[in-house]
Amino acid sequence: MKLSAVLRGIDIVSYRGKMDMEISNIAYDSRKVTEGSLFICIRGFQLDGHDYAKSAIEKGASAILVDKDIYIEGANVIRVNDTRTTMPLLAAAFYNYPTKILKLVGITGTNGKTTTSFLVRSILDANRSRSGLIGTIAAKLGNKTIDSVRTTPEAIDLQGLFREMTDEGLEYAVMEVSSHSLELKRVDGCDFKIGIFTNLTQDHLDFHKNFDNYREAKKKLFYKTSGYNIINADDEHGRIIINDIKKLKTRLLTYAIDREADIRAEDVEYDEKGVSFKLVTPDYSIHIENSIPGRFSVYNCLAAAAAAYTLGIDKDIIREGLASIRNVPGRSEVVQINKPYTVIIDYAHSPDSLENILKAVRQYTRGRIITLFGCGGNREKEKRPIMGELAGRMSDYCVITSDNPRSEEPLDIIEQVEAGMKKTDCDYICIENRRDAIKYALAVAREGDVVLLAGKGHETYQELKDGKIHFDEKEVVHELVANEL
Repeated sequence: MKLSAVLRGIDIVSYRGKMDMEISNIAYDSRKVTEGSLFICIRGFQLDGHDYAKSAIEKGASAILVDKDIYIEGANVIRVNDTRTTMPLLAAAFYNYPTKILKLVGITGTNGKTTTSFLVRSILDANRSRSGLIGTIAAKLGNKTIDSVRTTPEAIDLQGLFREMTDEGLEYAVMEVSSHSLELKRVDGCDFKIGIFTNLTQDHLDFHKNFDNYREAKKKLFYKTSGYNIINADDEHGRIIINDIKKLKTRLLTYAIDREADIRAEDVEYDEKGVSFKLVTPDYSIHIENSIPGRFSVYNCLAAAAAAYTLGIDKDIIREGLASIRNVPGRSEVVQINKPYTVIIDYAHSPDSLENILKAVRQYTRGRIITLFGCGGNREKEKRPIMGELAGRMSDYCVITSDNPRSEEPLDIIEQVEAGMKKTDCDYICIENRRDAIKYALAVAREGDVVLLAGKGHETYQELKDGKIHFDEKEVVHELVANEL
């Protein structure tokens, strides 16, 4: 594609060099530059892409996009006001606007994004509709799976995935949309058919600083939709968003359990086998069953069903799609072991998500709840004692351990969690090494107990001060059980 075509419609401050050259690739990481690339200099939180402009030219980049003055002899340099704002627009143009072909469903919120995305895709599968998936666990392009680095990929990677989906003949794309990606403009240039809001609870306030900023970041999704915005009316922040977006031309659909809404759940029942309820829509009511236990599971089903309803998918297919999904990796996932107790792995790493999974587990636990958890390093410190107190209040025994400490000292994090735990009457132990902690939790478990391993979920690694190490909790549990601990 010609550079001039990639830059069409972009507000250019200045340029030096040619505009009619062929661009074979666009990149924001100098390590991914190939011959004929357009290299986009992005200012990150730790690194500045402008410092790598010369290296990109040496690797064969044909042109450099910048937002500050730099000079490289003989290089084609285009300056814009903000490269981060410009990058998603260039990416969409370079890949020939794939989301104008795909029917794109975006899901945002603190909790439930991953499960809701799996549920939507399960309904699409039941409908025999070919779809792709992009989210926290992986990107799925038909039969191809790519491990995820972040919940929502950077704009260039994202548009590239969409182009692969269209080339594969997929009709739908379902994706998790993080607040970071909305704030950092990764999804600018995307045309969403449907936007879904699940909920907003305490998380990522180290980045957003306060709930208002966090909500405003999430709300940006609903200005990018061309079809329906689907909002949880039971959530207080959802109701604020509903009021704020009423004037948009897109259609609004609400869902709820407790409040009046367009899509509702009535006659809800919970047990250890999952949930069942009556799904009430403006046109019909049907009985729904899903094998993921807990009240949060009903909300996820409602959101997915609402999306399918707006797409005109038959009610029996919606029921089939919601019933057919047995588990989502690392989300209330039961580890299959031959023991008289149950082991559940869950990604809960915020106060609300931890409270939700503990409430769900309490509904069907015959014995004790033994909760093993920690908190991530280099992240919001304020939630650590909150999670400690929550776990202590809602569990029978706790094992406080390390999560992803990153550059922080694990024992410092554990001490902050313990400060909240001490406000409760719950018995607990602190074991820094997570494998040793899991071994201890399994060793003290008795018949009828549930051992909840919270925080890591689908992750197969730990982030330590010296880098990542392999750590798959399912593997650890199976190994410990096989070796009789």
